[in-house]
Amino acid sequence: TGRLWRAVANEVAKEYPDVAYEDVLADALSMHLLRNPGAYDVIATENLFGDILSDEAAMIAGSMGMMPSASLGDARNAHGHRRGLYEPIHGSAPDIAGEGIANPIAMILSAAMMLRWSFGLAQEADRIERAVEKVLADGIRSMDLRSLGGKIVGTREMGAAVIARL
Repeated sequence: TGRLWRAVANEVAKEYPDVAYEDVLADALSMHLLRNPGAYDVIATENLFGDILSDEAAMIAGSMGMMPSASLGDARNAHGHRRGLYEPIHGSAPDIAGEGIANPIAMILSAAMMLRWSFGLAQEADRIERAVEKVLADGIRSMDLRSLGGKIVGTREMGAAVIARL
């Protein structure tokens, strides 16, 4: 599938001459991403490498529990907003289900993305994002962020802290 992906990506890139396009092997991109993550606005890749690279990129921000994601289609709803699937990049984390240690921020930020892109509620999305920023600025941390210091809380407490700052 990698060769097919590259062939299609090269064809599509020709349709957008104003967009910088470069083929990079996944192992080299992994190194470049760690060295200079700010150099990339968008990385388009097939699923396997995209999953690996997005997990790596999440750790640059401190944890996979911090990263929302959206898979947006071309289809629009009745109000002209894009339909999408919103979820944390890490998936459901069944290995820690029920333990109260999962970081809910990625899911909360995924919901903010949904409000913005599928419902056209940018102000509401902004409020949620600001609430998350306030929680982190106040030093509240879930277990996955414990090395950054601050008060360690569980899943419910982190969610409640975000709600309190809305």
